[in-house]
This record gives sequence, C-alpha cells and structure tokens, in this order.
Amino acid sequence: MKALISKSEINGKVKAPSSKSYTIRGLMCAALARGESEILSPLIAEDTQAALNVLSQIGIRFHQQECLWKVAGGNFHEPDADLFCSDSAATLRFMTAICSIIPGKCRLVPGPSLARRPVKPLIQALQQLGVNCSSQGEVAPVIVEGDRLKGGIVELPGHVSSQFVSALLLIAPLAEEIVEIRLSTPPESKPFIRMTLDCLERFGIKIESSKDLRQFEAVKQTYKPAKYEVEGDWSSASYFLALGALAGEVEVENLNPQSRQGDKIILNFLRDMGASVEKNQNSVTVRKTRLRGIKADLSDCIDLLPTMAVLAAAADGVSEFTGIFRARLKESNRVATVREGLKRMGVKTVEEKHILVIVGSTPKGSVIDARGDHRLAMAFSILGSEVGKTIINNAECVAKTYPRFWEELKSIGGEVKIDGK
Repeated sequence: MKALISKSEINGKVKAPSSKSYTIRGLMCAALARGESEILSPLIAEDTQAALNVLSQIGIRFHQQECLWKVAGGNFHEPDADLFCSDSAATLRFMTAICSIIPGKCRLVPGPSLARRPVKPLIQALQQLGVNCSSQGEVAPVIVEGDRLKGGIVELPGHVSSQFVSALLLIAPLAEEIVEIRLSTPPESKPFIRMTLDCLERFGIKIESSKDLRQFEAVKQTYKPAKYEVEGDWSSASYFLALGALAGEVEVENLNPQSRQGDKIILNFLRDMGASVEKNQNSVTVRKTRLRGIKADLSDCIDLLPTMAVLAAAADGVSEFTGIFRARLKESNRVATVREGLKRMGVKTVEEKHILVIVGSTPKGSVIDARGDHRLAMAFSILGSEVGKTIINNAECVAKTYPRFWEELKSIGGEVKIDGK
C-alpha cells in the first residue's frame, strides 16, 4: 500500500491512541493475577493483538468490548502449538519470561522483522534463575521448558534492551527464592523500566530498586486482579506534535502530563527547537514556527529518533543526536533507514556509532520506503505534509501501533491519498 502525500494546510485536533507499552504490560500483569481484571481504554493494534493471541494459547481468557477488555488470569497450561509473537518485541520478550512458570514446553516464534532482534541476554539471565531455555543464537525462535522458578541472583547488561529487565521484573515475585537483578551496564530507556514498576504496583506487586535502576530485589508475592486504565501514548502523539511545529497547528488530546513515558520529553525538544508549545490539562497544542537545530540525547527515548530526524531536516542549522546505537536494533535499522529517507529528500547526514548529525535544509518530496517500520512511515509522512510530493511505500505498517493514523492525518487537513496496490 502507498500513501501519496501533498503539501497540506494543517489545523485541527486529534486524540492520541492508548499506550502500546502500558496496554501490553497491563495484559501481562492481568494474566499473572488469578481472577478477573479489567483493562480500560486498551490500544487495539497489531502489537497488542499479538499479545492477546499468545496469552489465549496458554489458558488466559478474554472478553473484549469496545473500550474494555476483561481478563481471566492465573490459569496457565502448555500450548498446543507454537506461540507466534508476530513482530511484537515486548510480547516475545515478556512471554519468554512468563513461559518459565508454565509447566511444559513453549516455543515462541517471531515475525520477519522481530527475527533479527536480540533475545540471547534474556535467555542467559533466565538460565541463571534455573530456567531451561534456549534461543537460536542471538535471536528467536525461543524454547522454554517451564516448571517452577527457583530465583536467586541474576546479572545481565542494561544497555541492550530495557525489555529484558522488564521481563525479569514480571516473573521475579513468583520465584521460590528472593530474586536479585543486577545490571552490569547502566540501563538505557529507563522510563520503560519505571513504567513496568508502575504497572506492577497497580497489580499488588512491590519491587525494591536502586535509584540508578541497576539493582532490583523481589520477594515472593502474589499478583492481585485490578482495574487498569491505559493512558495515551506519547510516542504516537509525537508525530502530530511534530506536524504542528512543521505545517500548521495541532492539538493532541488524551495525554497525561505526569506520565512516566520517556517520549513525553518531545515537548522539551520542541521548545528547544523554538516551537510554540502550549500544554493544557490533558492536551498539548503545537503551532508552526521556524525551527532551529538541536543537540539531544535519545538514550531514554530512542523511539523518537525518526520524529526528531524529520524535525531537524527542516530546521535551521545542524542537529546532533546521541545515544542512537539501539535504534539499529528496531523494526528496521532506523539509523540507516532514516539516513536513506533524508538523503532521498535532499538532506545531508553524518553517522557515527553513537551519533547522528543532520544538516537542516529545504527538503524536497521523494519516494520513501518505510521497510515495514511504522515509525519511519509516520515520521516521513509528517515531513511530506510540509514539503509535498511524497510517497510512503509499505504505508500499511502503521497498523502495528496506530491503525487510524492515515484517517487522523486526513481529519486535520492532511492531503493524503491511499493507493492499495
């Protein structure tokens, strides 16, 4: 599918979709709680559907209504077939840990882009806790032969993926012994770890953590059913906030100003670039201004790289983004795909291992191959709305986290034509 984008006059209001990360965390905690939990305002998208499908194969029952999912948790059984995680990294990694407490054999299988993303550090960590599990080298498929979780001390690197830490935190309270988690390197994407701890507390689990989030201790506890409301997603909101700064005026509703989501920092970045940002009780309005280059560390908000890259492309001066290494391990190699897209639009970039430099200019429309990466498709559509004559190939990939993205863009003046071929 192609999205053909013309230069647009943008003005209007959109509602941020619910958080993917909180929806999946809420589902996992509800599955671990014996009894019925309620997930209010869940995100309905490909990634969350992957989590639902996998959980249903191991005995978790769901009753889905429009804005409410009832989850009957606590009764696990061995699956009859492979657990297909699609391209949801959170589902694969969280379920790899959860399968360690399910008697029997579980085989977790990835989708095409997930098949290149690392999982071995999590496998090695689970083995330290006495779990019989293995991966295909560095990546999935993963096989877990679960029974009971012994516990003890586990060490793993913190810089590869915060999801490894979150996966261990989900099961640590269920171990027979106290679990101590020690990170050999400082964690990146720390806000995601805080989001996990926050979600655990909502389901009755308390885990002690050091201030720098490099050490955790969990005693044996029981998950309790909860009514869990999912807040809006700052990652998805970032595209429309950036669109306001580039091409008009946009108000994004359903945003929690006290959110623990790391991508909330997009507001600081926009202000630093000179954008007009007005924050209200549960919404943010951004208006078009002339932007200037920025230096920003993306270590704790790596999903913002595509958004910040298209902003930098249209800004005056040079922008420099550090902490980009893990962006190469996402649905695509986002450093490479961002550079490729910007080059097509006439924007100069320079790449080092941990740094991406973007020289602001006057981008021109081009054909952008999203390579199945939802964040690339959405970010370059925002730049395309300002410069015009832009085609996004593989435009359907936005369904991974934001199925209504193209409709929302049209609703506020985006000149978008969808070609289903």
